[in-house]
Amino acid sequence: MATVFLTGASGFLGGHLLRELLKAGHEVKALSRRPESDAVIGALGGIPVNASLTDIESLTKALLGCEVVFHCAADTSMWKPHAAIQTATNVQGTQNLLAATEAVGIRAFIHTSSVSAYSHLVQGVLDESVAQRGGESWINYERTKHLSEQLVRRSNTPWIVFNPSHILGPGDKHNWARLIMMVDKEKLPGIPPGLGSFADVREIAKAHVRAWEKRRFGQDYLVGGEHASFVDFVHRIGIALDRRTPRGATPAWALMGFAHLTDAWSRVTKKEPDVTPESAMLTSHVLRVNSDKAKRELDYVETPLVTLLADTLEWMGLEGMIGR
Repeated sequence: MATVFLTGASGFLGGHLLRELLKAGHEVKALSRRPESDAVIGALGGIPVNASLTDIESLTKALLGCEVVFHCAADTSMWKPHAAIQTATNVQGTQNLLAATEAVGIRAFIHTSSVSAYSHLVQGVLDESVAQRGGESWINYERTKHLSEQLVRRSNTPWIVFNPSHILGPGDKHNWARLIMMVDKEKLPGIPPGLGSFADVREIAKAHVRAWEKRRFGQDYLVGGEHASFVDFVHRIGIALDRRTPRGATPAWALMGFAHLTDAWSRVTKKEPDVTPESAMLTSHVLRVNSDKAKRELDYVETPLVTLLADTLEWMGLEGMIGR
């Protein structure tokens, strides 16, 4: 049994990773900044530790006695006014955690990056041989995920990097759950014209743990899933919930125009809109991911979308998020 330090444990993927680590018999100290997070982490069986990614001293103290770090925390905002905070969290926060890791002598650093580190600028099927272009992107999330990943790759601590695609599954309250709730309320204004790779959060968490147990240091893994257009995805949700949905995709130019309007209005309301130019661009993109390396080396499983979506909708229904 090892003592693990986990960031992002109160989030979607981090919560599943916490469960998998505990199931494997490890003790998990989880970064927490709020009493609400303390409660969530404690209820799952983790040990909440108060520290901040902005404070190296607090991180160094928190890491004492740990053998490995799983860095899952990230700011996923797609709204430009949040860019400075997002950069501080994703880039400076990762740098601070790496500095504390080296100071304490941690033996491994498992980093959750994103396909966004490759950027929407890359066309075709992604695999680990494709050059990332996130550093060139105008989308701050893509740029910060690329920059933080590069920090990890230059670290002296043995590392493993994961690049998940569109993460779906039970426990989602903010990601694709927002779109699903809009479909449930029949308030989805249109369907993005892009295509996604829908990955099971539970399988991604298992792959993280297996990679560390197999000591796959210096390796990176794209973890995707079944490919589907967003039109197909939304229609499946509509059928499952017996809700009306738009018939076809909104043209990319129209979606981007709408996004710019809502973005301009958001500067008046100071409230992040449901659609921003950044999110419009990413959902207009055709994303194809090859997960063969993770399947071959980590026994990674791509759950069929019909099963993954059914599990997600069932959980959301039990939580009262849909079907009211």
